[in-house]
Amino acid sequence: MSEKTENQSNALDMFKWVVVFALLVGLVTANTVYGEISVLYRAIAAVVVVVIAGFIAASTEKGSTFLSFAKESRTEVRKVVWPTRQEANQTTLIVLAATLVMALILWGLDGIIVRVVGFITGIGA
Repeated sequence: MSEKTENQSNALDMFKWVVVFALLVGLVTANTVYGEISVLYRAIAAVVVVVIAGFIAASTEKGSTFLSFAKESRTEVRKVVWPTRQEANQTTLIVLAATLVMALILWGLDGIIVRVVGFITGIGA
């Protein structure tokens, strides 16, 4: 790919991003200006504009990279072995018990340190 072609591609991608940004800003502005129109019509228009902006963004180099990343991520998520409900509950209980034990230990250490510092400084707690 020559440098001239690459610069034209980058310029076109930049133009597409400007169009996407303009569409989304226009959507927000139109939603504010035409607040008296039915919410249903405004929602349908919002969905249409967002879909159009999405297609334009997907046609850019960064957009296509993002789409391929999203597809690969979806494939990886399907490979994950998710815990059963029982395993999740047991793990949650273990974490809660460990947190309670650590909280009690820290509370006890804090009490001891307060008493030691109070004894050394002569300030009663």
